[in-house]
Amino acid sequence: MIQPIFSFVIITFLCGCQNSTKQMPGSPPPTGWKLVWNDEFDGKGVPDSSNWSYAVGGHGWGNKEKQFYTEARAENAGMRDGKLHVTARQEKWEDNDYTSARVISRGLGDFQYGRFEIRAKLPPARGTWAAIWMMPSDWDFSQGGWPDIGEIDIMEHVGHDPGVIHASAHSRDYQWQKGAQKTGTIEIPTASEEFHTYMLEWSEERLAAYVDDELYFEYLNEGLGESKWPYNKPFYLILNVAVGGEWGNVEGIDNAAFPQTMEVDYVRVYQATDSTS
Repeated sequence: MIQPIFSFVIITFLCGCQNSTKQMPGSPPPTGWKLVWNDEFDGKGVPDSSNWSYAVGGHGWGNKEKQFYTEARAENAGMRDGKLHVTARQEKWEDNDYTSARVISRGLGDFQYGRFEIRAKLPPARGTWAAIWMMPSDWDFSQGGWPDIGEIDIMEHVGHDPGVIHASAHSRDYQWQKGAQKTGTIEIPTASEEFHTYMLEWSEERLAAYVDDELYFEYLNEGLGESKWPYNKPFYLILNVAVGGEWGNVEGIDNAAFPQTMEVDYVRVYQATDSTS
């Protein structure tokens, strides 16, 4: 995924993290980590505005996507039964044939390094492109420069390739347009039937992605500069379901299967304690 749009406020682990843990999870933090930001989605209606806002529009998002991303519309991003439902619908909205939501933490939860856990169940339909990812907090689409500025994909899943989970890191030198992105895949056959925990560990020296604690992607900082490692600044979280696009539309869109939903049980962000930093 690429290119969200909005203004920014930088909050980093290096200069003091905004602590948003109003709904404490029942389970203790992993050893060596401290919970600093989370959302358990225990409310009703649209997501908590102190944690989330929206990237809005229907201009293709740099990928020829088909949906219009709406703002604060529960039909596309709503909480119920203790989960966030990000739902793509086949319906006319301005010049688009589909609606969905791109829910973002920019200016409300911006992070430099940490452990990110997102427990989710993914949409299965052909034509869907679900993603949990991160972009730099000090950049927007109008500035150009993607992918030089960096992108971290914690989880991507396209409906025409069911159960195959991708994690990637994009930079000037390592990007999908060159076929050179740093990436990994893992098969999770029940990704659309059951909840799984998608996790990123990010430090000054390492990016690593896991599903249910199973490591399947690791990229170590080569120490060769910004063109290969632009992951030394605050990023924010993004949850979205796209329709179509360069990748999602490879085998067309199964309109009969809509609406399609990514359910998110929780988002939890941890900072390393001294023992793991």
